[in-house]
Amino acid sequence: MAPQGKLDLDPEAVRAARRLAARAAEPIIAMARSHTTVSVERALLRLAGLAGADDGGRPWVNHLADAVAGQVGLEHGLALPVWDALLNGPYGSLADLARDAALGRAAFRLPEGAGAAKAREAARRAARDGIARVDRRRAERDRLLGELPTAGAAGPPQPLIYLIVATGDIYEDIPQAQAAAREGADVVAVIRSTGQSLLDFVPEGATREGYAGTYATQENFRLMRAALDEVSRELGRYVRLTNYASGLCMPEIATLAGLERLDMMLNDCMYGIIFRDINPRRTFIDQRFSRQIHARAGIMINTGEDNYLTTADAVDAAHTVIVSQLLNERFGHEAGLSDAQLGLGHAFEINPAVPESFRLELAHAQLVRELFPDAPLKYMPPTKHMTGNIFAGYLLDAFFNLAGVMTGQSIILIGMMTEGIHTPWLSDRDLALENVRYVRDACGGLAEDFMPRPDGMLVQRARQVLSESVELLERVAGDGLLTAIAEGTFGVTRRPPDGGKGLEGVVPHADGYFNPAIEILDTEDPHGARSEQEVHA
Repeated sequence: MAPQGKLDLDPEAVRAARRLAARAAEPIIAMARSHTTVSVERALLRLAGLAGADDGGRPWVNHLADAVAGQVGLEHGLALPVWDALLNGPYGSLADLARDAALGRAAFRLPEGAGAAKAREAARRAARDGIARVDRRRAERDRLLGELPTAGAAGPPQPLIYLIVATGDIYEDIPQAQAAAREGADVVAVIRSTGQSLLDFVPEGATREGYAGTYATQENFRLMRAALDEVSRELGRYVRLTNYASGLCMPEIATLAGLERLDMMLNDCMYGIIFRDINPRRTFIDQRFSRQIHARAGIMINTGEDNYLTTADAVDAAHTVIVSQLLNERFGHEAGLSDAQLGLGHAFEINPAVPESFRLELAHAQLVRELFPDAPLKYMPPTKHMTGNIFAGYLLDAFFNLAGVMTGQSIILIGMMTEGIHTPWLSDRDLALENVRYVRDACGGLAEDFMPRPDGMLVQRARQVLSESVELLERVAGDGLLTAIAEGTFGVTRRPPDGGKGLEGVVPHADGYFNPAIEILDTEDPHGARSEQEVHA
């Protein structure tokens, strides 16, 4: 087959890259299918409706999971011991059982025979009810996308404008998010409080004291979703809500996002490993379940390859971004995500002092666009080389916005000219929104007219990065992904497979392991009816 696309990429090289990514991913997928974690098991309890916490803030799901783990272990899953105790004890609800478990008053066993069959059926009903709630929230999104005029068949202008709010106080975040939507933001992301990814529990309730971010909780999700629904009706366009499903509670946060109708979730295959020192095995196992929930909920994931370029050189490490994207694609597909849910990430992070840096940025961005033509790519602004020169910063952000429009990016996170000085003021955000709106509106469909010269610098650079990606994938497929991570292949940070936080929460399946949520998610197609969000992504 002849080369195709604006960059004339060799189709065989592209196919080889995907074959190698699949080979590299397979052992990780097998591990995820044969292990569970404490957070996967707690996510089942959340699907079954268990919420709340004790007076000290420790969630009931943690109390119940810890009690079962201490008495019978988790290798058979939580479902059989928990629903056996619920059926045979004096408990009217999971909450009653969890309270007794917290006090050491509940006894658990691994039932057999007829007892096991009854517990299995009761657990299936509870999981089915929870997944039905997720399905209803997805249907709500579809309905709202159909009702709001400017989010109809044509959809909002591309790329979508993505903006972060994060004061630490959800009640301060809400008016800021609504104001951002009125100024043109299409996606509002509530960045998490610093360090939440290292907590092995999900905080409860509305929170007002986060650090450089706001805690991800079910109540905070509910409050922000309601606020954005209100401003969506006011503006006549659906404003999307993003949060973060990563860290030690990734499966639980993904579940809460599905229950509260979030639209996008940061969910990367290696971010937590490299930048938060979460154990690699824990991360990959938790990731599979979280992505299954995202697939079912119609949630678009955003991946974090842009972070590699904050620690590694954006030119030298460009191929590691492509390799990670291909791995994220494979892991996502295996978990049930469609291409329209793969918000693969990359960034405008080449040192502006490098000769022809903008041409290199265009080559990299166009390469990603052509490798993943049906994915809603998320393009991240310059941060690493932003300085105290706000005028140069504003210009650099304009070049970033221009690159995003020229190469047909789907989502662009607005850049701030004061990025290198302090946490941006609201006035800085307004200027940044003005910048991106001007570039997007002035350029219109410029991507249609952007055509790199055959065999020119952009084409040659894209082919070089693709070739380097295939070479790296050959090594990763041969040595193993866990080995590659341990060697610092991604983001130059070394993370051994048995190091990091959370390994003690990883449990291999015993014969007869049972989790009804995974059973349902494994056997049902989440895309029986494509959502409006996917159609218009």
